[in-house]
Amino acid sequence: MRLIADDGTQVGVVTIEEALRQAQEAGLDLVEVAPTAKPPVCKITDFNKLQYEKKRKAKESRKKTKQTHLKEIKLRPTIDPHDFTTKVKKVREFLQHGDKVRLTLMFRGRQIVHANLGEKVLRDMVGAVSDIGQLEGGFQLLGRIMGATLIAKPPSAPAPAPAPVTTQQQVSAPVPQPPEQG
Repeated sequence: MRLIADDGTQVGVVTIEEALRQAQEAGLDLVEVAPTAKPPVCKITDFNKLQYEKKRKAKESRKKTKQTHLKEIKLRPTIDPHDFTTKVKKVREFLQHGDKVRLTLMFRGRQIVHANLGEKVLRDMVGAVSDIGQLEGGFQLLGRIMGATLIAKPPSAPAPAPAPVTTQQQVSAPVPQPPEQG
């Protein structure tokens, strides 16, 4: 088996007995790091320390991931313009936090006959937040509920810096003269 010392240096290919003897002399454990490698790789280390470091790395990676939540905004086809602007503000707020937004438009009674009015309300909502959000999929009509899902647009890449002006370009450009005062 290939042996790695506690400080990370490669000891080389040794027998299992020799590796166990070196681990016991150091007062540490012999841990198999890569069992499928040819020959298998083992490391002389403190097993509890290795477990602790694995847990800490896993915790760090969980901390760095961004959780996205699904927020829901409920609408009606006969929504008042002021209520609509209030809902737009909430959708913008959710999208700026990086959350997904589920738009749910509910029809009552015979309103389902005019599904095009409900679709217009959803299209207006998507259009109002199109600068920071985009439609994921399309509109779905499930019974008396029409829905759509919005996701935040990925941040755009910064614009490339303009090319520096060379001295030849500076010379060829006319120099503006201040107006004469007379």
